[in-house]
Amino acid sequence: MKKTKRLWALLLAMVMALGLISTAFAAPTIDSGRKASLSLYKYDITAASEDGAWNTASYVSTGVQDDAVTDKLAQYAIQGVEFTYLRVADIAMNNELVDGQRQVGVLYGFAEDTVLQAIGLTAADAHKSENGTRYYTADKLNKAMSDALAANATTVKNALEAAARNGGKAMPETDANGHSKVGGLEQGLYLVVETRVPENVISTCNPFFVSLPMTTMDGKNWNYDVTVYPKNQTGNPTLEKTVREDKNSTGKNTGSLTDITDGYAHTATASVGDVVDYQIISTLPTITSKATSLTTYTFADTLREGIRYNRSDVVIEFFRDAGCTDQITAWDEDSGKFAVSYDDAANTMTIGMTETGLADINESESVYTDSVKRGYSDCTMRITYAATLTADVQLGDTDNPNEVVLTWKRTNTSYYDTLQDCCHVYTYGVDVLKQFSDGKGDLANVNFLLHNDTDGYYLTAELVDGVYYVTGHEAKGNKATVFVPNGEGHIRVMGLEDDTYTLTETATDKGYVLLKDGVEIVITAAESESACDTCGAKLLTASGTVNGDAVDMEDGNAIVPLTVINNPAFDLPKTGGYGTWMFTAGGCMLLGAAAFIVARGRKHNRNDQ
Repeated sequence: MKKTKRLWALLLAMVMALGLISTAFAAPTIDSGRKASLSLYKYDITAASEDGAWNTASYVSTGVQDDAVTDKLAQYAIQGVEFTYLRVADIAMNNELVDGQRQVGVLYGFAEDTVLQAIGLTAADAHKSENGTRYYTADKLNKAMSDALAANATTVKNALEAAARNGGKAMPETDANGHSKVGGLEQGLYLVVETRVPENVISTCNPFFVSLPMTTMDGKNWNYDVTVYPKNQTGNPTLEKTVREDKNSTGKNTGSLTDITDGYAHTATASVGDVVDYQIISTLPTITSKATSLTTYTFADTLREGIRYNRSDVVIEFFRDAGCTDQITAWDEDSGKFAVSYDDAANTMTIGMTETGLADINESESVYTDSVKRGYSDCTMRITYAATLTADVQLGDTDNPNEVVLTWKRTNTSYYDTLQDCCHVYTYGVDVLKQFSDGKGDLANVNFLLHNDTDGYYLTAELVDGVYYVTGHEAKGNKATVFVPNGEGHIRVMGLEDDTYTLTETATDKGYVLLKDGVEIVITAAESESACDTCGAKLLTASGTVNGDAVDMEDGNAIVPLTVINNPAFDLPKTGGYGTWMFTAGGCMLLGAAAFIVARGRKHNRNDQ
């Protein structure tokens, strides 16, 4: 007896909680001629829970609008969600004898089995079958739905979403209050699914059944205007752009770098002509079913004037981990998975996923199989490319910010969101003033070489309007650029990174003394007190020394000034000309006299004999 009572209590609780069954003695007869309505409220339960405004355990769904919930969650409303409803079964009364006892209850009659197949119900699971219609109890339907979603949520959600799209009707998108309503509905059992979502919804609610009408919570009446509060989880992808100087670059990026922290940062320094590597790291949003699939995932990357894209070298890699060590796959520009376009006027590169690429991102089984997540959900996308600094690059503290904007959409393409990040490249210069102490030397005869001691190379440069712009480097000095002062004595070399350099004088005007040693120039970049508003990184500022002594850098800490002075050589005794003839003549006379003396000495010696 006690066991029977417990069983009935359990069944009654299920009736009250699910609103899907009714007994003849619990409520009056349904008004079969009355229409029903369905209202939905969509809230960002992720944000509400994080803020402490929502506790799922404290809320019981009654099918009736709860003003307290509506007021409490108003600020978390999600606009732009589309639900689709599909009438799947009739409401039928069941009256039968079972083991000599009369049983009366509600059954749901299915004339079509697409939905039943999706949740794993067969004819054998039906309470009864009559005239081609299968009748199921509410508890059987709910348990089948729950078990199917637990076993393979992605497949089941996709199948039910497809069934609703093919045979059902879309409700109006949720408004600014997160609300959507449809009225004038025929009575019956309805399947409700989310079919389109805005960009911030990462996980759609599970498909659910709703009975129209449904029994009120007190079990004494019927509710023809049902209100439900399906929950959503929300979240956004991440975006970070970093840069590094590629000291050993060939000028073409090859991707497949194993360590995302290997020299990459939000700031870097480089010389004009250097190749710098950029990487864009994005954590993909969660993808749970076709309703949450990405329809747009596009990066708009902008370089500051003076940095030139090395075209046709974009590589996209996907990793299971945030550290980019467990690679799933890699795409190059020939893969057809993404398209790259350039706007030369704006110096912008756009990288957009193609339909083929989006299909891989949304549906690939490389990461998740038979689970809630699908495709490359929550995986790390890494984009790498290379660029070259040109003579137009900005010098000093003004730096060269390089921005990237990510735009993404889900199935509701009217709603999109963006993320922005940036990194910064710095470069510097030197201004050598060449002077002669007596002001008489010819500057055109003066030559210098500039050597990067840190990286071990000589600089090459192009002379434009009296200024040298670094173009590259050479291992040997005989292939390096010979720097010659202009008519005012200046050698301006622009486009240097923060390194140690040696300036060597290799030739000067005749009559003047070359520098004994090279001049050491050190450019040091360090974090400033200012930070970037976009990426949050500390910006850099530079300082300089010449032969160990600090100097005040010019033009916004961009240029190291120094002066090189040549002195005249010492005067030596004059040789040649008249004086030389006199010394030569005198020498000959002395030699002649010596020879005469020697000859006379020999003659006297003979006479004495």
